[in-house]
Amino acid sequence: MQERKAEISRVTGETNVHISLDLDGTGKAQIHTGIGFFDHMLNSFARHGLFDLTVDVEGDLEVDSHHTIEDTGIVLGQAIRQAVGDKKGIRRFGDCMLPMDETLMLCALDLSGRPYLKFYMPLTVPKVGDFDTEMVHEFFYAVSYGAEMNLHLKMLDGENNHHIIEAAFKAFAKALDQATQYDDRIQEVLSTKGSL
Repeated sequence: MQERKAEISRVTGETNVHISLDLDGTGKAQIHTGIGFFDHMLNSFARHGLFDLTVDVEGDLEVDSHHTIEDTGIVLGQAIRQAVGDKKGIRRFGDCMLPMDETLMLCALDLSGRPYLKFYMPLTVPKVGDFDTEMVHEFFYAVSYGAEMNLHLKMLDGENNHHIIEAAFKAFAKALDQATQYDDRIQEVLSTKGSL
C-alpha cells in the first residue's frame, strides 16, 4: 500500500501556512495557528480521524482571524486531495452522526472531485475563546473546495456553541476516515465514470 501523505505550503501577504498530513496515522498532532480554540479543533480532527497532522501558521491576527482560518482550510483541503491520491480502492463516501453532550451533528461527504458545501449550524455567540464563530462555515467551505469534496454538515440538535463546533470537527474527521478507507472489494475507482 502506498504512503498517503502530503506536505503543502501556502504563502501570501496575509498568511504563511504549512501543513503535513498522513491519512494512515495514529492521531498525532502538532498544531500552531495562534488561535487557541482553532488549535483545539484541529487537534480533535487529527485525533478522531486517526490522522497524523502538523499545522504551522503565521497569520495577520492583528487584523482578525479570517485569513488564518480560511487559508488553513484551503491548505488542509489541498493536503487531503493530494494524500488521497488516485482514489483507487477507497470507499469514497463517509458519514458520521456524532453526539457530544446535548449536541448531535451529522456529517456526510463524498470524495467526488466536485466541490460543494451544504452547511446548517446556527451558532448563537460571535466568539468561542478567540475564535470567530462565523469562521466555521468559511473553514469548511475552504476545505471542501481545496479537497474537491462534496461536504454536508448539519446540526440536528445543540445548544452550547463549543460543543456544536467541536462536534462538527469530530464528525468531519470520522466521516473522512471512513471515506478514505480501502475496501478489498473495490479494485478501481468507485465510479461508473471510471475516474473521480
